[in-house]
Amino acid sequence: MNRFAAKLAEHSLPLRHAKTEILQINVGKLCNLTCVHCHVNAGPKRKEIMTRETIDRVIDWLAKTDIPTVDLTGGAPEMIPDFKYFVRRLKALKPPRHIIDRCNLTILLEPGFEDYAQFLAENQIEIIASMPCYSPENVNAQRGNGVFDGSIKGLQLLNSLGYGIDPALPLHLVYNPNGAFLPGPQAELEADYKRELNDHFGIVFNSLFTITNLPVSRFASYLRNNNKLADYMLLLNDAFNPGTVQGLMCRNTINVSWLGEVFDCDFNQMLKMQWREAGRGLHLWDIDPATVENREIQTADHCFGCTAGAGSSCGGALVA
Repeated sequence: MNRFAAKLAEHSLPLRHAKTEILQINVGKLCNLTCVHCHVNAGPKRKEIMTRETIDRVIDWLAKTDIPTVDLTGGAPEMIPDFKYFVRRLKALKPPRHIIDRCNLTILLEPGFEDYAQFLAENQIEIIASMPCYSPENVNAQRGNGVFDGSIKGLQLLNSLGYGIDPALPLHLVYNPNGAFLPGPQAELEADYKRELNDHFGIVFNSLFTITNLPVSRFASYLRNNNKLADYMLLLNDAFNPGTVQGLMCRNTINVSWLGEVFDCDFNQMLKMQWREAGRGLHLWDIDPATVENREIQTADHCFGCTAGAGSSCGGALVA
């Protein structure tokens, strides 16, 4: 039994899948940025992207379910050649599915992607955008020189299309700590972001999500290289909050890789903790959606990141 599983047992907290509400699809590791905190190790030189054949197999499987939300992540999801094809096929499904695009903002300004913001608005795609701070120093330190200015221009472009203003075009921002510490209170940070971005840049948005950096991939390497990994793991362990377990994203989400492999969450995907049966790894099309409920969720020490303090999920903090 790993330490996280032991902690759950200590608190008599079983961790099993409930009804699937979200199909989260990591379409690949290609990205125009190379961020310090990235758990995917994404970057401009990565070759892993979802093919049209895999997209079609995912759509065929999804069409047989009533899963209401599809969450597209990466890398920069928009950079796969078939991004628009994927969105159009998702939009054509019956019943209609709500689509989320996890956007790094700067991609909307890159050559060849100038019409993507308009495409997202026309298809009423919810945008959850990376914005680790409202100051250029912190953003550029975490995500690269010039990224803050690009992010501001991206947000202003989205606002000009109605994002953050029109109820049909929700725009949310994501805060990740710029180091080995937990996020501050989400409501307070949201108020700070809204004040600073509006006062200085005229930017509006709906909600801020605080997400804890998990010790996976590039951020784990950063911790290890700076001799901070043991201390950070102790911080997460000591901050374990049993009240967060009920709302963990792994309970209502199925996560899919660019190859169609199935996982409990995107972090487990990066750690290759694939769903298995009879000794073989499972792909989405191997799964009967009706059998997912009550399936035991795979855990390891990194899971302490999602249960520390106010908790962390793709939708931000789990408890007030």
